Amino acid sequence: MLKATVYVTIKQSVLDVQGTAVQGALHSMGFDEVDKVRIGKYLEVELNTDNRAAAEERLKAMCEKLLANTVIEDYRYELSE
Repeated sequence: MLKATVYVTIKQSVLDVQGTAVQGALHSMGFDEVDKVRIGKYLEVELNTDNRAAAEERLKAMCEKLLANTVIEDYRYELSE
């Protein structure tokens, strides 16, 4: 059994409207030191396999087909036992 941690974030070249809204809210609450906020997704996926290479191939497919919109989002993942 392998566990994957997947991080999906808006590409740096894409305007992060949610991040900008959160930054504005933090500023209005007195957190003026906040310079920039980027919003993303965090996912934990348990894979019923011990084959690390196969797991990485399947994770990449999952990310590119469903978990991330690769036009505007980047993704990365970490595998652990």
